[in-house]
Amino acid sequence: MPTLICDCNKTMPLDPKALGKALDEELTLHSTLCRREAGAFQQALRAGGDLVVACTQEQRLFGELAEQTEGAAWAPLRFVNIRETGGWSRDAAAAMPKLAALIDQARQPEPEPVTTVTYRSEGRLLVIGPLDEAEKLAASVGDVLQVTVFAQGGSGGQERRWPVLAGRIDSLGGWLGAFELAWTQENPIDLDLCTRCNACIEACPEGAIGFDYQVKLEACTGHRACVKACDAAGAIDFTRDPRSERQSFDLVLDLRAQPAFVRHALPQGYLHLPEGTAPQARLEAVLRLRELVGEFEKPKFFSYKQKLCAHSRNETVGCRACIDICSAEAISSDKSRQQIKVNPNLCVGCGACTTVCPSGALTYATPRPQEQGARLRALLNTYSRAGGRAPVLLLHSQEAGRRLVEELGRAARIDRAHGVPANVLPFGLWHVASTGIELWLAAVAGGARHIAVLATGEEAPGYLLALERQMEMAQAVLTGLGYGGTHFSLLRCAQPSELDQALQLAIRRLGEVPASVARFAITGDKRPALEMALDHLVEHAAARPDAIALPTGALLGTIAVDKDKCTLCMSCVGACPASALQDNPQMPQLKFIERNCVQCGLCASTCPEDAITLEPRLLLTPERRQPRVLNETQPYGCVRCGKPFGTLRAIESMLGKLAGHAMFQGAALERLKMCGDCRVIDIYAGDNEVKITDL
Repeated sequence: MPTLICDCNKTMPLDPKALGKALDEELTLHSTLCRREAGAFQQALRAGGDLVVACTQEQRLFGELAEQTEGAAWAPLRFVNIRETGGWSRDAAAAMPKLAALIDQARQPEPEPVTTVTYRSEGRLLVIGPLDEAEKLAASVGDVLQVTVFAQGGSGGQERRWPVLAGRIDSLGGWLGAFELAWTQENPIDLDLCTRCNACIEACPEGAIGFDYQVKLEACTGHRACVKACDAAGAIDFTRDPRSERQSFDLVLDLRAQPAFVRHALPQGYLHLPEGTAPQARLEAVLRLRELVGEFEKPKFFSYKQKLCAHSRNETVGCRACIDICSAEAISSDKSRQQIKVNPNLCVGCGACTTVCPSGALTYATPRPQEQGARLRALLNTYSRAGGRAPVLLLHSQEAGRRLVEELGRAARIDRAHGVPANVLPFGLWHVASTGIELWLAAVAGGARHIAVLATGEEAPGYLLALERQMEMAQAVLTGLGYGGTHFSLLRCAQPSELDQALQLAIRRLGEVPASVARFAITGDKRPALEMALDHLVEHAAARPDAIALPTGALLGTIAVDKDKCTLCMSCVGACPASALQDNPQMPQLKFIERNCVQCGLCASTCPEDAITLEPRLLLTPERRQPRVLNETQPYGCVRCGKPFGTLRAIESMLGKLAGHAMFQGAALERLKMCGDCRVIDIYAGDNEVKITDL
């Protein structure tokens, strides 16, 4: 795949020979590819095939040139930023391995297409807030949108330009193209009948009616002078019963102080502009609203495999990690069907649910884990092949994170910052919460000396906590295996200067990596990907203890069974979604395969005797992959025929609990020691038993 590089008017010390050697391509260095040397770009287009341009600033210009170039074969254009990400840093001369790695990453195959989610908007806008403010904003979009105002105080104009609703809002839910408003009309003034003649305002001695044409009931003393003044229109009726109303909208503009949705990620199509919002933000909101008419698509960001889900069994809830962390409230429990439900219309694609999912039932779909892993592997391998040392991965979001990295690069260009260090490899993600321990440990196995996750303030607080816990767990594994140093850090930066300082600290906090770099490809399933990374790290580890203790909430571990409480009822075996707990058909025996355990807690929640507790750890002995017996007992034989029909502890527990019950005295208690067949025989054989034939 041909590559065009440009030193941007000789402001970057690019070495075309070193870059070409790393990329196995003969490169020509340009200085004004977007201006005087644009012919070279057009010539490369005519040659056909995909083309990589190492410039993102003039991406639009190159796209227009491609359309205007005669004889150019249609082919995808790929762009990569090598300027702000390293070419303008103070150590840019040493950054050739990194720049080669970034270019090679841009050459990787595009992700496979995914299912899309469609929104349809007809432009029905609901504006909620003070009537005067609502009408002002309505006027700015009324030419393209069908506006309805829901008045919350204020005073409106005399002209009735839009439908005006009022009352008590009971609920507001939905998303772009499918919002549903429910409210109760309980005010004496019916706005549909009101003519805005202002007679009621003039007649009210308490001033309880304002220019929002609603009676303030707490101020009204019952004169009813307003009723007489409105006699002709009949819009005021204090005896009218409250009415429940519902109406659908495509868009919502909320001007109230408190938003209708108390969540971090608001639904698509809902904008919150409380009093005090900056004029620029208000203008951007208006422009955005004007564009939200028509049909829109977004990727379906997740894939869900119910059979792997550890949320519930038999309506008993175990894992709630995805539900608790979702900042869009897009995930809900459906325990009766042993599953969760993800609303794709509310999902914003942060991927935090896939990061905290212990079983891999939820996986990120854009890109898929194997595609993300291939990009990461290409980045590290090319960097190493080009002579790079001590790679540090900088995981950042594709919007706010990318902008901050670029701002740092521009600050370095005018010598106000050091810039992105030569061994720091920026790696863009849709959202930084979409990766976790399996990808990070695979990166360490692949040679990454440190992994820094850039948080810019756009993330939900719960996401940052989850990332810190994942880092704590991953670091505990590496430290336990004898890999010294610090391998992970969460960089909380809002300004280029803060990022500059954080990166300088990160490159000094390097962790040790295996002597042999891993060559495995990351799979699309979380647990196998994690196991491959662990196997490689364990194989080359300096320390191999029998087990490594992990923090609470880890997705690896064992369980402890209190043998004094356990009756071997096997409820836990039926509840385990990962087949970590197993029974023995030949005898009362509870077995456990630690490698399969996802620490979901379903076994502990299901156990009727509260005999199970979770113990997070990483077992390093061969027993981790083999079944081991957690509890066993002798079978209990029927006292009449000798056939085994239960466990000794279970029968003894049942006898102890029912011994004092009036229904189980004498022969009835003795029958509890018999199998089902012998109980029936004994009942019919007993002379003192009442038979149905005697009735």
